[in-house]
Amino acid sequence: MNFEQFVLNNETAIRLGFFAGIFAVIALWEGLAPRRALTVSRVLRWSSNLGLVALNTALLRLIFPLAGAGMAAFCADRGWGLLNHFAVPWPLAIPLAVIALDFVIWLQHVMLHAVPALWRVHRVHHADPDYDLTTGARFHPLEIVLSMLIKFATIVVLGAPVIAVVIFEVVLNGMAMFNHGNIGLPARLDRVMRWIVVTPDMHRVHHSIENDETNSNFGFNLSWWDRAFGTYRDQPRGGQLGMTIGIRDHRDAHEVARLDGMLLLPFRGQVNDYAINRRSYPDQSGTVGNAESGKTSR
Repeated sequence: MNFEQFVLNNETAIRLGFFAGIFAVIALWEGLAPRRALTVSRVLRWSSNLGLVALNTALLRLIFPLAGAGMAAFCADRGWGLLNHFAVPWPLAIPLAVIALDFVIWLQHVMLHAVPALWRVHRVHHADPDYDLTTGARFHPLEIVLSMLIKFATIVVLGAPVIAVVIFEVVLNGMAMFNHGNIGLPARLDRVMRWIVVTPDMHRVHHSIENDETNSNFGFNLSWWDRAFGTYRDQPRGGQLGMTIGIRDHRDAHEVARLDGMLLLPFRGQVNDYAINRRSYPDQSGTVGNAESGKTSR
């Protein structure tokens, strides 16, 4: 049995092992040195957020028994995808595939904010009234299914190697817990790390109640995409400790911190509320700009 086959056969155990280990480290870090005070009962939020994780895991196993690594092996057997077609050697194919997958996930994230119907689903993630490592896994089942379909399409087009897909999934899950952690890094270290990866302070801006701050810092792993495409924001106006987390129109804990409320949230409210291309917000001078018209008003 070669290494790729070993990884494919043990994908679930590998991913679960990394998830459990990283979860334990970040949870301990949050307990010893929390970045912000929590506003809602941790028992309520964690039971709901992790309950959603369990539901999504079961759903994915039911709908997509092959998972991403299985799709990669399927494509490799048939020579599908660019990296397979051109027989790119694995030392080059693996990092190329991981970086390409990360870019696609960044684009997917922007799309979830740009399309009103998709924002309805994605706002389950943003409606969390607090911000900790469980927020990083808090996604509506509809978004999870959509994300998996996009990953499958990307794997087919790329011909991503099995090992690259597993590495990407492990890194994505681990980084989601890290940069959603209620933790902080020394300011100098944070500034340096931001040139390569997304830090907790960087991504926390994305969970601000302020529209323009939410529509920035879309990355989960690499920070390059936000810097390259002009969606990078250094800090929230209110500061890391003064900013408000969540969505302005969804503040009821029964709606946003309970499992039943989260599952029903996409079906509440107007279809076009709070999309990236339908926003008005103040700039640093207090002027209000409209993204559709390009006009400003006081």
